[in-house]
Amino acid sequence: MANEFYALLGRMRYITRWGLMRNSFSETLSEHSYMTAVLAHALALIRREILHLEGPDPDRCAVAALYHDASEILTGDLPTPIKYYNPEIKTAYKEVERIAGNRLLDMLPPELRKCYESDVLEADPELEPIVKAADKLSAHIKCLEEQKAGNTEFDSAARQTWDAMKTMNRPELDWFLNFSLGAFQLNLDQL
Repeated sequence: MANEFYALLGRMRYITRWGLMRNSFSETLSEHSYMTAVLAHALALIRREILHLEGPDPDRCAVAALYHDASEILTGDLPTPIKYYNPEIKTAYKEVERIAGNRLLDMLPPELRKCYESDVLEADPELEPIVKAADKLSAHIKCLEEQKAGNTEFDSAARQTWDAMKTMNRPELDWFLNFSLGAFQLNLDQL
């Protein structure tokens, strides 16, 4: 058995996101997954350490976020307007993601499959709200960075991601939006 799982994960750096948009700079699946992991870890820590609320382990959130889009190694990044066009397409694409995730997991030694299963298949309901919030926050930050570069192509995506985050009703996300998000609009000298 060749255990192609890890080699395929390495190919995340070749899969670009935001394919229907004119980008000032590209974002790879690898970059997005890393940032989502950083943000998921931060959101879980904010929830626990600042807001003193019960929640999932921050380290588990980071790991789940690292693998949350792993199926896209095989499927590519389906643009959001298509993915969520109607309930039938959304359901069908979720099934495609599940099949691709299982195909990836089949490339692992049987002893390791269970270790990765809930992260690759996004199957842990305790972690899911934090990872989803971090995923949306990562997308919003990309929009802000594009706007900072003068790219108005991302204006409506920025509004949509902002609206989506506000409806999530996540106190840790609201805290981040109020106290940390503004720094992403600064340049290096301002930071």
